[in-house]
Amino acid sequence: MLLAVVLGSAAGGGFPQWNSNAPACRRARQCDLTATARTQAALAVSADRKDWFVLNASPDLRLQIEATQHLHPREGLRSSPITGVVLTGGDVDAIAGLLHLRERHRFNVYSPSRVLAILAANPIFDVLAPDCVQRIELPLDKRIELAGSPGLAVVAFAVPGKLPLYLETDGQDPGLSEEGDTIGLEVIETATGKSLFFIPGCAAMTERLRHRLAGSALVFFDGTLWRDDEMIRLGVGTKTGRRMGHMSMDGDDGSIAVFRDLDIGRRIFIHINNSNPALLEDSPERRIANEAGWEIAFDGMEVTL
Repeated sequence: MLLAVVLGSAAGGGFPQWNSNAPACRRARQCDLTATARTQAALAVSADRKDWFVLNASPDLRLQIEATQHLHPREGLRSSPITGVVLTGGDVDAIAGLLHLRERHRFNVYSPSRVLAILAANPIFDVLAPDCVQRIELPLDKRIELAGSPGLAVVAFAVPGKLPLYLETDGQDPGLSEEGDTIGLEVIETATGKSLFFIPGCAAMTERLRHRLAGSALVFFDGTLWRDDEMIRLGVGTKTGRRMGHMSMDGDDGSIAVFRDLDIGRRIFIHINNSNPALLEDSPERRIANEAGWEIAFDGMEVTL
């Protein structure tokens, strides 16, 4: 059976964010049970419960490994059941965790060519010794068997997104693209054909994406913001969600609305920003999302197909 474990469910910065004094973050620091703390978004998947792939290497990865018994060392003085990492983009909250995996453990890094180029351009990632860590390009729209993890394959596909913030030119809007700066993943259990989708960043729903997702059993989807102008309204940012490369949950073109007729078995929001009121279990926004058939991911959540 295909098992997915949510290692982290928050957007960049986590929840509470280190420098946020907003009411929701204060509630999380006070251990309010309706404002559960969360680390930055990542997923672990396995078909055999022995070999695991991590989807996105969050800056919180070391803590996430320690919090997840499935990922603990089992053999000898040094070992890990992590056989690979798959990256969906080049943002800091998707790649910085690779630096935690620098202790000469053998695994593969899979990512589209644009993300591989980012890693190659930053020599700090050379701490992942090339004789131990192989970097493998993920071609778009092609099924790839994951080496070292029996029974798993992935299909990477472009979704509307944007360049990582640190690659933008000051004062210029690079616009959205579907060239592979941001990708989604279909993770497939080869023995049964069962699959799940992991799309932690997506700026818009397209007809091609609707067709791909329709009728699927499980989708983890971008839940960054509740409304497109959320950061502006709260006075904590100057950009809309779409400008940052993310759909909002609410609104006529938000995720709740556009997913309504896609006949998806389980819909789970992941990569949720600390400003999003749907993080709070007692909020009206959480109730609206739940009543629309959506779940809100939490760290340690396990889903089996």
